[in-house]
Amino acid sequence: MEDYEFEISLDSLCRILTRLREYEAQEPAADPESGSNPTDDSSVDVLDDETNESVEEELRSIIEDLNDDEQRELVALVLVGRGTFDASEWRDALDSADEEAGEDIATWLMDQPLGAGLLDTGMAAFDLNCDDVGQKG
Repeated sequence: MEDYEFEISLDSLCRILTRLREYEAQEPAADPESGSNPTDDSSVDVLDDETNESVEEELRSIIEDLNDDEQRELVALVLVGRGTFDASEWRDALDSADEEAGEDIATWLMDQPLGAGLLDTGMAAFDLNCDDVGQKG
């Protein structure tokens, strides 16, 4: 396999991965009667990690700030992580990225079941990880 020089930075990938994990960890409110008295519902509403729009907005912003080539690489990494392509088929994954994701990369990525895991697996196929990102030496 030839070495590939990524246009998207590892820092950007790790920021996306972190926010995507946060986004996936959120759950919609399970209590349709959330306007009820907290005593009546045993105050369980405070335990729900409801969707936080700021996480979605930040994730969208990070992705939308990427240039077209970086967005294409992001999608291709998910395709590799999903097993559609392997690392040796990187050029094919890049060629398929536009058709696969369409115009709204952020929505496509957030709609991927276990998208954070797919991105992480795709990164690992190229020996990329976030272990030392953001740490000062």
